[in-house]
Amino acid sequence: MLFRRRHRPTRIERLRVAVWPRNSWSRSTRYFGKRVLRLTATPHAIALGFAAGAFASCTPLIGFHFLTAFALAYLIRGNLIASALGTSVGNPLTFPFIWASTFKIGQWVLHGRAPKADPHQVHAQFQHGLFEKSLEALWPMLKPMFIGAVPLGLVLASVSYVIVFKSVEVYQRRRRRVLASKSSRLFPAPGTAMEEDNSA
Repeated sequence: MLFRRRHRPTRIERLRVAVWPRNSWSRSTRYFGKRVLRLTATPHAIALGFAAGAFASCTPLIGFHFLTAFALAYLIRGNLIASALGTSVGNPLTFPFIWASTFKIGQWVLHGRAPKADPHQVHAQFQHGLFEKSLEALWPMLKPMFIGAVPLGLVLASVSYVIVFKSVEVYQRRRRRVLASKSSRLFPAPGTAMEEDNSA
């Protein structure tokens, strides 16, 4: 089939690319930014969808961020594709800081104090415990993370909404202007064409 890769990547290779892009994080960020801008929906719907994805990425629901983002976007009538792209807010570079922040905020809400937690230590504990411990053993760590995910997720979602809304609005306005300019050159108004003939 046309454009199909000759050698299909293995699962390990696909996992490695998901964790660390082939080119660079900055190039991947630009790629995701262009994907968001080029979505065909209103700026409000796109921004709502992206905000839903950003909120979902703050939860410790590893493996269910897409489904959580889709559900939230559906409830608030956001764009579903934008919600999937919004989950990129949570990635291997930001997860240590997101999880440490949600854990500290949750502990502060529950016990009135925020422990000193190293982001990478919390990330390692949570990641290893996720596959080695039962839910009952993990719950003391998961509970504050779920609670802390709400305020942090709301802040990230609000910031994401404003940035994405303004960016998409400017991009769509500029695109409409360019398309209108091309259309006027290809199909000039009848009065304009007559004036050009008379002047000739």
